[in-house]
Amino acid sequence: MDPIDTGSGSILRQPKAVWATAGASVVAFMGIGLVDPILPSIAEGLDATAGQVSLLFTSYFLITALAMLVTGFVSSRIGGRKTLLLGLALVVVFAGLSGTSGSVGELVGFRAGWGLGNALFVSTALAVIVGAAAGGSAAAILLYESALGLGMACGPLLGAVLGDASWRYPFFGTAFLMAVGFVCISVFLKEQPRPARKTSLLDPVKALGHGGLASAAVSAFFYNYTFFTVLAFTPFVLNMTPYRSGAVFFAWGVLLAVFSVIVAPRLQKRFGSLRVLGGSLVLLAVDVLVLGYGDHTTAVVCIVLSGALIGVNNTVYTELALGVSDAPRPVASAGYNFVRWFAAAAAPFFAPKLEEWADARMPFVVAAVTAALGALVVLVRRRSLTAKAEEQQPRHATEDGVGVFAN
Repeated sequence: MDPIDTGSGSILRQPKAVWATAGASVVAFMGIGLVDPILPSIAEGLDATAGQVSLLFTSYFLITALAMLVTGFVSSRIGGRKTLLLGLALVVVFAGLSGTSGSVGELVGFRAGWGLGNALFVSTALAVIVGAAAGGSAAAILLYESALGLGMACGPLLGAVLGDASWRYPFFGTAFLMAVGFVCISVFLKEQPRPARKTSLLDPVKALGHGGLASAAVSAFFYNYTFFTVLAFTPFVLNMTPYRSGAVFFAWGVLLAVFSVIVAPRLQKRFGSLRVLGGSLVLLAVDVLVLGYGDHTTAVVCIVLSGALIGVNNTVYTELALGVSDAPRPVASAGYNFVRWFAAAAAPFFAPKLEEWADARMPFVVAAVTAALGALVVLVRRRSLTAKAEEQQPRHATEDGVGVFAN
C-alpha cells in the first residue's frame, strides 16, 4: 500500500481521543532533540564540559533502555490510558525540574526521570491510537508516524527559540505542553481494553533467543551508536548560535520524516528491506566520515543529509524487528529496543571522551565504523533476517506498543 493512501481517506477524520494522543506524541518526540541546539548554552550556563552535558542524552536513554523491560509489564496491568497519563505526569514533573537545575549533575538526574516518563508514554501511544482510531490501523499508523516526524523536526526549533533567551525555557515549555497533553488525554481518551495475557519482565529478554530478532537488535545497536553520535555530539562541532543550530537540525528532522514516511517504503518495495538497509548503513558510514574530516559547511550538509539515511534505517529496522520472530509484537519490540537503546546511551558518553583522547575527528571515525558493523551484521545474518521479512509486503509502521519511537 502507498504510505500516503490509507485506503479510507479518513486520516483527518479521527476522534478527539486520537488527536489528543497524537498531539501529546508530537511533544514527546520533540523532547528527544530539544536539547540539541542549547547544549553549548547549557555547558556555559552550568560551567560544565561538553562531556558532562552530553550525559543528558546518556541518562535519558539508559533509563529508556531499562524501561523497555517495564513498560509492557505496567501497561498490561493498569491499562493503556493510565500508562499514558503516568508517563505524561513524570515528564511534566522532571522536565519542569530540569529547568530549575543548579548543576549539571542535577540536570542529568532529572533527564533520567524524564526518560522513564517518555518511555512509558511513547511505548503505549501507538497501541492506543490504533485502538481508538477511525478508518482502520493504516490511517492511525500514518498519523502516529507523522507525529514522530513533526516532533523530531520541531524539537530543535523549540529548543532554539526558547533557548535563545535562556537554556532553562525549553524545559519549562515542554513541561507546559505535556501538561496540556495530560489534560486532553484525561478528558477525551477512554480506557482501552487490557491484553488477555499479562507481560512479564523477562518476556522481552526471552524473545531475544530468536536468532533473527537478536541479529536485528545487534545491528541496530551499532547503528544507534552512529545515530546518536550525530545527534548528541555535532552541536559542539558546529559551535553555532541556538537559532542556527536549531535550523540545521530542523532540516535534518524534515528529511528524517520524509524519508521515513514516504521514501523508505518505496525503496523497500523496489529493492527489498535488507538491500535498502545495508546500502543505507554504508552511505551513513561514508556521510559521518566526511562530516568528521570536512570543513564547517561540509559538516552542516552532512548532518542534514544524515537525516534522510536515518529516516530510512529507522523504518526498516522497526519492521525487521517486528516481523522476523514469532514473539508477540510488543514483546519483540521491547526486547529489540532494550538492546539498541544502550548504544544511544553510550554514544553521547564516549564521543567527547574520544575527542579528548585523540581529536575531534575520532568520534566520527568510530561512528563510521559502527555503521559499517551494522551493515556487516545484516550481510552475515541475512538468512535469519530474511526468514519472515521478505515473505511479507514491506509494512511502513509498527502495530505494537513501542512503535517508531524506538527508532
